[in-house]
Amino acid sequence: MKIDKKIIKELSDYLDEFNLTELEYTEKDTKIKVSKNNVSINNQSAPSNNNLNTKLEPTLSNLNVIKGIEVTSPIIGTAYHSPEPGAKKFVEVGKKVKKGDTVMIVEAMKTMNHVPSTADGIVKEVCVKDGQPVEFGQTIIILE
Repeated sequence: MKIDKKIIKELSDYLDEFNLTELEYTEKDTKIKVSKNNVSINNQSAPSNNNLNTKLEPTLSNLNVIKGIEVTSPIIGTAYHSPEPGAKKFVEVGKKVKKGDTVMIVEAMKTMNHVPSTADGIVKEVCVKDGQPVEFGQTIIILE
């Protein structure tokens, strides 16, 4: 799939021009969503259930749209920063993590689900509090 950078640039200009935080553009089976926190592209084919959800890498950083790599919750549940109360936290701001390292646990239906980092990086922000409910796809940490 070829990404038209001109459309993304134009959409990001609209964010500033109209003081928006998020903008979505759909054409046929391509959906482009631009926000001040991230840029994502969904390519969905109606007849099949194949979904492609790709976060754009910082190669588009000249648009000043991407502020970091977002690690999101894979399920609905309760987020925990450590494996048990009083134990050392999985991550803290400034800590270096590698792809696959556990960054948090999300409990759903009495099952503790380890959430792995989706990339290497340094923790820029922890977006949820310990014991806070989280939604599917909600950003839980941001890496730089």
